[in-house]
Amino acid sequence: MTQKHIFWPVLSRRLGLSLGIDLVPFKTCSYDCAYCECGHTTDKTITWQDFFPAGGVIAELREVLASRPHLDSITLAGSGEPTLARSLGPVIAFVKREYPEYLMSVLTNGSLLTRRDVQDELLPADRVIPTLTSVSQQTFERIHNPHPSLKIDAIINGIVQFRSRYEGAIWLEVFVIPGLNTTDEELAGLKMAIDRIDPDRVQLNTLDRPAAEGWVRAASGAELESVKRALGRPGIEISGHQRSVSRAVLANTGSVDLIRATLSRRPSTVEDLVQTTGLSGGEVAKILGALERGGEVIPQRGTRGVFYAMCQEPEERREGA
Repeated sequence: MTQKHIFWPVLSRRLGLSLGIDLVPFKTCSYDCAYCECGHTTDKTITWQDFFPAGGVIAELREVLASRPHLDSITLAGSGEPTLARSLGPVIAFVKREYPEYLMSVLTNGSLLTRRDVQDELLPADRVIPTLTSVSQQTFERIHNPHPSLKIDAIINGIVQFRSRYEGAIWLEVFVIPGLNTTDEELAGLKMAIDRIDPDRVQLNTLDRPAAEGWVRAASGAELESVKRALGRPGIEISGHQRSVSRAVLANTGSVDLIRATLSRRPSTVEDLVQTTGLSGGEVAKILGALERGGEVIPQRGTRGVFYAMCQEPEERREGA
């Protein structure tokens, strides 16, 4: 079966070896984030809708999970906002019913947590990881360029309400952009909001790959430590490089497939791929060379060097696959 909604194996800095599920079309989101590594949003919407039948996604999951592969997480993520999809609840319920041994994680921008029906869909998940960058509407709009109906106060209230109902773990991502959400006023507001939400974990993240907007700058280690001190609560961690996959897992998944799946979701340098896969630099370079010659990957220069990304397939080719 050709898999249109599942991407794996992917090495996540936060979640380890992950099987990703994409429930929405490419770049369908309620935000158009300046820092997004997938580029600009092409369909900005807040409408909760049917994009793909849940049955098709579940059929792909049955095929992949039949062998019970080693995974640290099954993750609803992808190149858009997963909570926009009406298939969200049925897919989560299927995984927790049929494969309860796997942890189910949901990466979300949090914008639809104002809706009780969306909250209901998320309740069976093990981890929900929303994003919060600012309590200021002006800064929120500068960073996220959200759908015009979205207000940050309502979103924060939605996350707080969801927290009161949810029995799983909430890991709150704070994406740090120096000079924008790192002022004393911004950090004081963030601290108050985070204390209201009371997440199990706060993860400080910053730019690591080419962003949609060229003005976004990565925070230094010292800047991230300063933000951590200002937020002043336990359970704050700074997202770092992801761990390497074991040779046993690599043997079962295949090094080329691992690199393809990783690059399809996030541009990476040779050094990134060496660290995450455990392959040598020569092995990674050889695979990248073959993929580039075959027209599957394209190099692009970023602040940390040359990044490789999978070329987007033409729509007619994907549909006919």
